[in-house]
Amino acid sequence: MKNNQKKFLRSLGHDLKPTIMIGQNGLTEAVLAELENTLGIHELVKIKMRSDDKEQKQQMIEKIVEQSQAALIQVIGGVMVIYRAFEKDPIIHLPK
Repeated sequence: MKNNQKKFLRSLGHDLKPTIMIGQNGLTEAVLAELENTLGIHELVKIKMRSDDKEQKQQMIEKIVEQSQAALIQVIGGVMVIYRAFEKDPIIHLPK
């Protein structure tokens, strides 16, 4: 993904409210299932993570990106934005 495309998606993600919350139980199978459902509805998803441990948070980010096969757009503090285009009829059209 090109930098201008990530910049475009960051601007769209700025106004989003987090749709997935990862609490003190961490990244459970239920959270991953909910993420998959959410990515079936929305191409751009904001996720809020509660973790004081930077290493644990980084592992969660890597696992989310790997499991969802989505592109990591942005991480600020405990909030991350990921993007996965719909296979048929994408709603968000990225700049070239």
